[in-house]
Amino acid sequence: MAQNTVKPLIMERVITYIDGFNLYFGLKSKKWQRYYWLNLSLLASNLIKSYQRQVSVKYFTSRIVNPLAKHQRQLVYLEALETLPDLSIFYGKYQHNQHTCPSCGYVETIPSEKMTDVNIAVELLADAYQDRFDTALLISADSDLSAPIDKVRQLFPKKKVVSVFPPDRSSNELKRVSSAFFTISRTVLANSQFDDQILSTTGYPLTRPGTWK
Repeated sequence: MAQNTVKPLIMERVITYIDGFNLYFGLKSKKWQRYYWLNLSLLASNLIKSYQRQVSVKYFTSRIVNPLAKHQRQLVYLEALETLPDLSIFYGKYQHNQHTCPSCGYVETIPSEKMTDVNIAVELLADAYQDRFDTALLISADSDLSAPIDKVRQLFPKKKVVSVFPPDRSSNELKRVSSAFFTISRTVLANSQFDDQILSTTGYPLTRPGTWK
């Protein structure tokens, strides 16, 4: 008598791409500083479905120089992220540009972050070309990313790109080109935090900044 055989379940591969500043400013605009101490691997895991498995998490940011207190908080957070074995960090540039008011001549320094959208686009397209994912989760509401999303879906119609909007952020352009979209909930953020104190890769304690409570 022939035996019934059960086909093994093939888990859908997911890579999560995180636009660091877009996520940060979404949290900031909601005054949700208590959620800044995000374990991004845990966040990505909390966003996927039961039939999916996390392949890797890619975090895109830039190093802040000033003010000093913000620079120090970011250093602590980046060291915390370096403890996550499935997470890679990609750095752009954070620069200060001078702007002169045409009416009064007042000169102010305006910070701007560069290269994140380009770095995300390169990684997204490279990973699709090398068949590293079945579904890409893109945590951002930057409409400039609509072009690479659209291109991935044109070239690789079996692959899905899902836009995951940070709190208080959205983009009609990303909604239009994405396979699906949704907003990160407060519950998911609350359930995706590091412990208040963890050990760095070299064994010394990293503590959640006091203003992030």
